[in-house]
Amino acid sequence: MFKTLKNAWSIPDLRKKMLYTLLMIFVFRLGSFIPVPGLNSAALAELVSENNSLFGLMDAFSGGAFSNATIFAMGITPYINSSIILQLLTVAIPALERLSKEGEEGRKIIAKWTRITTVILAFVQATGLYFGIKGAVLNQNFASYITIVATFTAGTAFLMWLGEQITEKGVGNGISIIIFAGIVASIPTMAKNLIGSVTQFGAPWWTIALVLVFNLAMILFVVFITDAERRIPVQYAKRVVGRKMYGGQSTHIPLKVAMAGVIPIIFAMSILSFPTTIMQFTGEPTSAFWLGFWRLLTPSSWVYIVLYLLLIVFFTYFYTAIQFNPIEVANNMKKNGGFVPGIRPGAPTSSYISRILSRITLAGAFFLGIVAVIPLVIAKIYPSIQSVSITGTSLLIMVGVALETVKQIESQMMMRHYKGFLD
Repeated sequence: MFKTLKNAWSIPDLRKKMLYTLLMIFVFRLGSFIPVPGLNSAALAELVSENNSLFGLMDAFSGGAFSNATIFAMGITPYINSSIILQLLTVAIPALERLSKEGEEGRKIIAKWTRITTVILAFVQATGLYFGIKGAVLNQNFASYITIVATFTAGTAFLMWLGEQITEKGVGNGISIIIFAGIVASIPTMAKNLIGSVTQFGAPWWTIALVLVFNLAMILFVVFITDAERRIPVQYAKRVVGRKMYGGQSTHIPLKVAMAGVIPIIFAMSILSFPTTIMQFTGEPTSAFWLGFWRLLTPSSWVYIVLYLLLIVFFTYFYTAIQFNPIEVANNMKKNGGFVPGIRPGAPTSSYISRILSRITLAGAFFLGIVAVIPLVIAKIYPSIQSVSITGTSLLIMVGVALETVKQIESQMMMRHYKGFLD
């Protein structure tokens, strides 16, 4: 990776893109320290420290901007939610599906609707956030509501624009880079918490080495599974068109083990965070039954951990089914004269691909579940070192974005080498 970055830095065009990306990351981090007027940052930091998975995830994705009550407190989460909504609607609504297949113009229209949906969701989320953190609002009146909600919404809209600029003029996917930068910025805080667990809670000093080794092992595991894929061989028959012969080559269909990425974890966390979010708005329940129910759905409960794992498995299958359509792949292969050796084209090929996809999706689902659940299990067994290691969600995003960005840099370098060769 470092060799790739070094070689890319020697190319003027790529160096310019990398510097532009770093500049946009600097702007993002600068905005993470601009406070929102009318909010008490100490009260917000207390909400995050109360083991609230929803606020904790927002704080991690925003690089501590949420706990510091800054203009980027909501981060880029509304944009992610709007992208997911548009993606699901594209599958459910035929008109949107046709639009997505119209090429660049169709994608531009969908991107425009995604931006509009982002602003609407940001306003709704900012309103809910305002009432959820009323204890941190200094003066609770209509003017403060307008100021705080408008600032939160504008911050998210600016981050969306920042991400699009990085994608267009920089290196990598801009939205992913912003999330990556926010998570990396929170690592010093995690290190501080780790040292604090040793000095304040009396944890042994070897705990630091154990946490570091654990995180390194998790990174190696995530890299291995992220790049793992099952390759289905495909043979294309020779065909003559006019005086030219086409086909005859062998290729493969790569099916990634972790095809759904980190989306199932985000979905599962959002659902399990819903009761906690309701409680933040309404206050702690007085009924013993509902209080016990709420405590079962806190991250420190074994019930929460088991439900978390099951929901991740379910959403992995769900999102993979949306992303990859074996019937469409089999039909495209049949139209172009392709076939899997030993399998008849058409429906048998579709069934064969579906069977393989189901097996590797199961492995990918349990991989995601293990990565997401292990930090919770460690925090449950060893409460003194909770919140000091990188969470599974953050780790998946960091590794995935780093690998994807390096691959994009390598592909751009390869394109320039080919261009120089042709010139």
